[in-house]
Amino acid sequence: MYLCAKQSELKPEIKISDYTYPLPQERIAKYPLPVRDQSKLLVFSNGRIEDDIFRNLASRISGKSFMVFNNTKVVPARLFFRKTTGALIEILCLNPIFPSEYVANFARQGFCDWSVVIGNARKWKGGQVRFFSENGLENLNFRAELLEKGEGKTSKVRFLWDGEATFSEVLEKCGQVPIPPYLNRQTEEIDKSRYQTIYAHFEGSVAAPTAGLHFTDRVLEDLDAKGVVRENVCLHVGAGTFVPVKSELISSHKMHCEPFSVTKSFLEDLLKAVGGGNVVAVGTTSTRCLESLYYIGVQCLENPDSPLSEVGQWDPYERDYPYSTEEALGAIISYLEARKLQTLVAGTSIIIVPGFRYRIVNMLVTNFHQPQSTLLLLISAFIGEDWRKLYTHALETGYRFLSYGDSSLLQRKE
Repeated sequence: MYLCAKQSELKPEIKISDYTYPLPQERIAKYPLPVRDQSKLLVFSNGRIEDDIFRNLASRISGKSFMVFNNTKVVPARLFFRKTTGALIEILCLNPIFPSEYVANFARQGFCDWSVVIGNARKWKGGQVRFFSENGLENLNFRAELLEKGEGKTSKVRFLWDGEATFSEVLEKCGQVPIPPYLNRQTEEIDKSRYQTIYAHFEGSVAAPTAGLHFTDRVLEDLDAKGVVRENVCLHVGAGTFVPVKSELISSHKMHCEPFSVTKSFLEDLLKAVGGGNVVAVGTTSTRCLESLYYIGVQCLENPDSPLSEVGQWDPYERDYPYSTEEALGAIISYLEARKLQTLVAGTSIIIVPGFRYRIVNMLVTNFHQPQSTLLLLISAFIGEDWRKLYTHALETGYRFLSYGDSSLLQRKE
């Protein structure tokens, strides 16, 4: 269990308008390529740009590197219900409320409660709505009951259904994959398999960790043959990943907390790897998880007997931290050992912007991100102003952008 953290008052004053570039609609990849690993790969290291294809990724990474994947699994979290009046109500599941643990919630029979975003909310004042289907699922009698209408964008809903199906099975039968809104199309059959990594395992995300969409079995086999150590974290990606920055200053943008978990054995291996200086994060979600571990470690060092709180959005910027990365990771391991725990379960709202000090990640596999987005700020924090050179090159040489687009391999700027 972890508690909510207080936010720091010290926030970087960064204008989001300084982090933009022209992105024509035709450069946004609306569909994946036929073969995952045939996407283009932009390689950036020591100030140099090279073009390659993702199939050759292993040749670009040194042996014994420590590569971290996010093995979260996207759930078909978009549901459509209809009122007796005929009004269509769209519900996007965000995170479980009862049971609050993902595994327990997905295994639930009969009913469960979720925090959701409701489309056409003004048409739903209360009561139950019934699942809208043309696929003969009436025997489920799947309904949604509005428990609490939030003042913001989120509300609390209870899902109810008949029979012995688990909620996971109900979603598989009734839900749609919530593809990004910037694709400007409806979910299609291809998205069920391709908006999911081949190593996805733990259900919970409403958006894919898209850097991982390029990996195939043969790429993973090549990494193994090279001697690259592959390990997993699990950070469930929330709908907040689609929320644009609307404020002029990034200091006014609110990041949503996302849950993550790592095993004690992973932390022990990571502790050995950080000294080697080549930790490769697959995607921005893995990066946020890894970098959040330092601040969890700080909590363990400074308050070893207290419950852990989430990593706050501005925690990295509020003061200078005197601890080494090794000290922070070691403190988490000691914390888990003292409580006879094998897994760290925590949450993070961390925002990574220019001025952030990376403590763990040295290389990053990532796609090309939207203008004026928090993910573009993360890239700028990683490689500095060279991001502009990279994105200009990608635009001029035919790279495909965003979730189904091409990839890059970036070396951190020291």
